[in-house]
Amino acid sequence: MHAVIEQWPRFFSGPNVLFLATALLNTVLLSLASCCIGLALGFVIASTRLTRSWALLPLRLLLIGLTEALRRIPPLVVLFLVFFGFSLFQIDMAPFAVALIALTLIATAFIAEIVRSGFRSIPREQWDAAATMNFSLAQTLRHVVVPQAWKIVVPTVSLFFVMFIKDTALASQIGVLELTFVGKSFIDRGFSPLLSFGTVLLLYFLLSFPLARAGQWLEARLASS
Repeated sequence: MHAVIEQWPRFFSGPNVLFLATALLNTVLLSLASCCIGLALGFVIASTRLTRSWALLPLRLLLIGLTEALRRIPPLVVLFLVFFGFSLFQIDMAPFAVALIALTLIATAFIAEIVRSGFRSIPREQWDAAATMNFSLAQTLRHVVVPQAWKIVVPTVSLFFVMFIKDTALASQIGVLELTFVGKSFIDRGFSPLLSFGTVLLLYFLLSFPLARAGQWLEARLASS
């Protein structure tokens, strides 16, 4: 504890605070970008799985296989597969871009299942009624399914986003400047592990707690509407 008190002024010097702020920004950008892209791709995947065309059967099977695999492979393994996959084909990419691609793949798999669950929550009778009116799949989704399913999908995705913030810590394994990487860097520079990761813990909490509360408020608001 004496080391923490002694190192406190030097730890929170201007350059170190800027270092922490940059890492915090990268953590937010990784989480937000991967979840936003994952939401768009997840919607496309969930919608494609609803098609009945035989021509799209291979694509549906491929999407099902990829989604199920990515949901069951540890995120760190996915990150290393992407990282070493680019290296194998001699594609030079920044660690941040590699981490973004890996995290987007993971987010897409989970969000696709969330969206699909939202679609399945709509009673079968409404799907049949839309078919009776000769609605296409796109029309059914736009006019019948999405206006109801989004009340289930949006709160769940927002809570997933909060949980997903923690997964960005994996990016530190390939040298991405985010909060966990900064914590390790401070320890390597001789700062107390308690002070280094205590600060990182506090920043993760300050980032995720308001978002979690916002997600709970949104869920309650949509449930009552």
